Amino acid sequence: MKRSAKAHWTGDLNTGHGQLSSDSGVLDKTHYSFNTRFAEGIGTNPEELLAAAHAGCFTMALAYALSQKGTPANELETKASVSVDLAKGGITGIELTLNATAIDGVPAESFLEIANESKQNCLISKALTGVAISLNVNYGALQSSI
Repeated sequence: MKRSAKAHWTGDLNTGHGQLSSDSGVLDKTHYSFNTRFAEGIGTNPEELLAAAHAGCFTMALAYALSQKGTPANELETKASVSVDLAKGGITGIELTLNATAIDGVPAESFLEIANESKQNCLISKALTGVAISLNVNYGALQSSI
């Protein structure tokens, strides 16, 4: 399996602009620029796309893990926030926040274990081993940070 996307850029960093496209067509000449990355411009940026990829990957990994245990998810929603420190020259952390509907037969403690294993085993998490990844879980009445 191989997935691809491409970037096209015109101009210098501050005043130039680019377009991102993916083989699936979901990104189709999607605008990105200095302002969309470092200010409040309209368009996307690499960090936002990384956050989307991580949220999607983790959520799918958790859905799979729950299904393997015979307890499919009712509803899962994950927000990924990517922190960037330009002074340090990179991404300093990713915070995953999971909101999940309680699942019959899955106590909170077990759910936390499954969620943590899913965080560690999702392919995007594995690719980002040099980045601190935290997980906040809201599961029914439970609120926990891992």
